[in-house]
Amino acid sequence: MTLPPDIAVGALYDSLLETALRQFFDRASLDSAAMPPVSGDTSFALDVPPDPSTMSIRWFGTRYTLRARGRWPFTPHETRLARAIGGVLAARYNAVLNPRIVAERGDLFRGAIEDRYVGAFLDPQGYTIEAREARADRIASIIELLRVAALSSYESRPISTGVLLLGTPTDPGRPGLTPPASAPAYTESLASIKSFFRLADGMRTVFLANSDGQLLDIIDIERWAGQLPEQPMLHVACASAYDPHARATLQHGHICAILSPSREIKVFAEGAEVFAFRGAAWHLLDLKAKYEVWAAAVGNPRLASCLFQSALNLADAREGALFVVLRDPAADLGTLVAPADRLDVPAPSAAPSSRVSRRDLLHLLEGRSVIDMDASVLAALASLDGATVVDTKGRLLAAGAILRQPSADEVQHGGVIEGARTTAALSSSRFGPVLKVSEDGVITFLDQDRVWEI
Repeated sequence: MTLPPDIAVGALYDSLLETALRQFFDRASLDSAAMPPVSGDTSFALDVPPDPSTMSIRWFGTRYTLRARGRWPFTPHETRLARAIGGVLAARYNAVLNPRIVAERGDLFRGAIEDRYVGAFLDPQGYTIEAREARADRIASIIELLRVAALSSYESRPISTGVLLLGTPTDPGRPGLTPPASAPAYTESLASIKSFFRLADGMRTVFLANSDGQLLDIIDIERWAGQLPEQPMLHVACASAYDPHARATLQHGHICAILSPSREIKVFAEGAEVFAFRGAAWHLLDLKAKYEVWAAAVGNPRLASCLFQSALNLADAREGALFVVLRDPAADLGTLVAPADRLDVPAPSAAPSSRVSRRDLLHLLEGRSVIDMDASVLAALASLDGATVVDTKGRLLAAGAILRQPSADEVQHGGVIEGARTTAALSSSRFGPVLKVSEDGVITFLDQDRVWEI
């Protein structure tokens, strides 16, 4: 029996929804259940029950239920992303069944659908397809250009580039500047110009485009962000190299998208890095919510901020590190760190002819607090093989320490299966909150078990 077109298309988009939910909400369990059919009801509906650890989505006679694992509920950004996914899929479904919309909005079907989830999260207007003000998704078009750049090189060197997409028709720094009628839009077509990627490196310089996507200028991102009339403080930390990119998006709905030197696509909005594309997948970073969970576990705002910032910088530099905050160092430091690595134990006096050892060098830091340390010094310490161990006041207890491992029957999560740093992080998280930075740029927070990843 031949299925009616709307039923067949609905089955396809139902599977796309399930795939997207599993991809972006891998920290949650997903259940589905059939619902009594309602004639003509093909609308997407997101319900947020009283339990903040649950989300319920209804579409095409199926109810999907997401339940957050662990100790923290769904965040406002996660709820917003679920709505964005539904908006994209509903717009595509309605367009498929309406020839007029397909003719007018063919852009809905270009590029990777995951890019459109990101675009709809940042600007849902492009997916209100029946509204007169609906427009093509400028953000998805920008991401498509950055994808091309990520697969390209210039003179045998990787490309990095980027654009600041204004939320306003004109440049706030130069209100009188208007683009000429011939000004191109920031789209994939520019990738065919050989020198295009040399004009903006994404780190110091970026292209500037207005709210319609037309190119206005090439700017120094730090200078541009620094001359804005208002200079509010960032509410969310980011890697220091991208502080100007985040500040540039604090006001007026500006969005900055770059391809970094490590070939990671980063998207900044509302004064924070919101999305990152790495490992062939998009990740909603949710830095503010994750930082709040980390800070609550540490219990010292200055220490939490210091270590979190350092972890972000090291992750961006693709340097591994391990930070351990001991809640009860008097009871647990000796269990975790060998005496030779402890900075709270005075180094033995060396004979005049003795060679200087690593222990003597590190004891230059005896009694120091990481809170008062220069960020570059802390980063250098953290990049040593081994762990950086502190107490909840920030006092440095060990640096470059090889942590003592538990016996085989104490190792959780199936034993040593993920490498020495992960094993050390899991075992040390029994004694306090831990930040593990991997050389692939991933940050993991553990506190007796995994809490979140960035």
